Amino acid sequence: MSASVSTRPGGRPRPWIQPHLVLAALTIGLLLLFVLLPMAWMISTSFKSQVAAMQQPPRWIPEVPTFENYAKLLDPRGEGGRWFLRYLLNSFIVSTATTVLGTAVAVPAAYAFSRFRFPGRRLLFMTILVRNMFPAVVFLIPLFILMRTFGLVDRHASLIITYMTFGLPLAIWLLKGYYDNIPTELEEAALVDGATRFFAFVRVVMPLSVPGIVAAAIYVFIQAWNEYLYALTFLNSDELMTLPVGLQSYFSEFVTDWPGLMASSFVMSIPVVVLFMVLQRYFVRALTEGALKT
Repeated sequence: MSASVSTRPGGRPRPWIQPHLVLAALTIGLLLLFVLLPMAWMISTSFKSQVAAMQQPPRWIPEVPTFENYAKLLDPRGEGGRWFLRYLLNSFIVSTATTVLGTAVAVPAAYAFSRFRFPGRRLLFMTILVRNMFPAVVFLIPLFILMRTFGLVDRHASLIITYMTFGLPLAIWLLKGYYDNIPTELEEAALVDGATRFFAFVRVVMPLSVPGIVAAAIYVFIQAWNEYLYALTFLNSDELMTLPVGLQSYFSEFVTDWPGLMASSFVMSIPVVVLFMVLQRYFVRALTEGALKT
């Protein structure tokens, strides 16, 4: 059996080492190093003592690794562990509620923009996307005044409503592109068989749009999980603080607990990484299929 040889259109052999592929591989490698090196240093520091973290020159691998920082974080009997677990619970509550409510709003809204034709549809859709053109800090004072007017300051509801406001535009845009890729003939066939529009949406469109819904939910959850500025502004009680705001307790006027901060940051990143790894195939599928036109 003869081995196949890659050839150019003119019949000449194609070189095995192609410059553009090498350049692409080097670029991806540099980007991976840029992302992974800080994470590796964070994990390394989390296993150091306070003295070892300040050692000069710094060491990538600690001489005497210690799990003391993680033990303090995850031990509910200690003060540090009790507060950390409370902040972690608050983040789960806010992020989960934001994801559920945001997805529940984004799904029918995106379906309406995709399937229905009504006056001002294009203008309204563009208006929703315009919000992403402005930095989040621009809306800080107006939203704080609004939350204070409705008595929602120092409540998780203020964060949930705010995070929904920030997550909905991209979620609606992502889902609309996905719905545009689902053939309307499937719904028309269900309508011909006597199904209502709502029944056709629930039983036909929804199962096909699961990857898009999962991708939108991942985006909303990650955005709510990592948000710091609004949580710092809207919440005053320590019992209600989310994890990004709670991490500032490791900073003090004279000494910063760098190993404890790195350990808590690593634990904070675990739910997001696990969520993305488990649902990655849905996320990639939604992005690729939503970008295609039938």
